[in-house]
Amino acid sequence: MDQGTRGELISRLAEAIRSVTTAHPLRVAIDGPPAAGKTTLADELAVVLRTQDRDVIRATIDDFLVPRAQRYRRGQYSAEGCYFDAHDHAALCRVLLDPLGPGGDRRFQHAVYDRDTDTPSSPPATTAPADAVLLFDGVFLLRPELIDRWDLRIFVSVPFEQTVDRARDRSTALAGSTADTAEIERSWRNRYIPSQQLYFATARPTDHADIIVYNDQLQRPIWEVRPHSLVHRI
Repeated sequence: MDQGTRGELISRLAEAIRSVTTAHPLRVAIDGPPAAGKTTLADELAVVLRTQDRDVIRATIDDFLVPRAQRYRRGQYSAEGCYFDAHDHAALCRVLLDPLGPGGDRRFQHAVYDRDTDTPSSPPATTAPADAVLLFDGVFLLRPELIDRWDLRIFVSVPFEQTVDRARDRSTALAGSTADTAEIERSWRNRYIPSQQLYFATARPTDHADIIVYNDQLQRPIWEVRPHSLVHRI
């Protein structure tokens, strides 16, 4: 394992991306529990890669949710519902991961759902350059339905208790109050953390990760690179 500054981590991840050669756009999963820092990490990495003249596609699992009535059909606080019912993995593969993968035509859509309106979304298809990089962040990305669609697998690890604190802080920063603290606590305790425990028990995501980022200390992260796991996908 290595520990360093935030900038050193991002540089190491960019180096890992450069080390993987594919005949199609490189599909990078940035997985981890809610509030682990996945989106921030992906955005920081995108900035660095673009300064290196790499074409970057940014996308997120939140744009592949199913409609609210379907994803909460087992109840708003159901861990099983969070894991099994929340995301449209078939659409994710059909419109994004498979077109960018081996034999794909590189014409992709980055979303199928609009969270603000709780309605389907169908943005225009775009053709990716063959050397583009997809940085895709979200939960449950290394599950069996998706595991073989990634060319590089990054897992952002944070203790579950710390994700609760971060979610509270994030909500307070956005809303300017602590009114939602009880709701966040209930959602994390009943839905999000148990769904991650289910994910770990059934899919064992860290066993499949090429890189694990221990993001407890945002400015002094620790990371572990497993280069041997990349060989079968180069």
